[in-house]
Amino acid sequence: MKFDRKMLTLYAVTDRRCLRPGERLEEAVEEIIKAGVTCVQLREKKLDGEAFLKEAESLAAVCRRYRVPLIINDRPEIARAVGADGVHVGQSDMEIGKARELLGEDCIIGGSVHSVEEALAAQAAGADYIGCGAVFGSRTKPDASVLPYDELRAICRAAEVPAVAIGGINRENVRRLVGSGIAGIAAVGALFAGADRAADVRELLAAVRELQRHPHDTEHLPAGGGRS
Repeated sequence: MKFDRKMLTLYAVTDRRCLRPGERLEEAVEEIIKAGVTCVQLREKKLDGEAFLKEAESLAAVCRRYRVPLIINDRPEIARAVGADGVHVGQSDMEIGKARELLGEDCIIGGSVHSVEEALAAQAAGADYIGCGAVFGSRTKPDASVLPYDELRAICRAAEVPAVAIGGINRENVRRLVGSGIAGIAAVGALFAGADRAADVRELLAAVRELQRHPHDTEHLPAGGGRS
């Protein structure tokens, strides 16, 4: 699947801890895709290789059915094995250039960054997009440092590749990112953990589209500013 920045609008990152009793991950993913999620990343750090492969195969089938890109976190060999659309690597994971060599030019590759310097390095290495966070802290990564709004905005202005914000984003705080220049948001609990996932997806999608209409316009910042 050819990369398009619109894929980043509402980017779901999986966490099996958000599943309901007896629910399978592919069922939850299908539910939020049908509601409007534009990209899915399989990120299950505690699954071993075989279990992770099975989940990747299941999600690849779901995402293919709805023509939504599937990104695999940190495991390019799994991405290649299941025909996923791309891979996302962190600062401590495989180098972006090596992932590109393994997966080819058509593969979507994203990289996690926390500064302008890291963003420019990821861009130079061949990343299609960058993930920036944690903008509001993180429940899934309690040790993640908070990325200030001003740094997020600087990253978006410096980098030519689109940026997606991640980290503690929910319906209550998403509009604080207006004017930052992000192409979209990534979320875990805000998409998977609520009682009405479809409603959560629709509300977040509407909020992000509002942000996209004012990518660098701080005049539309909510009261109190967008700074975290």
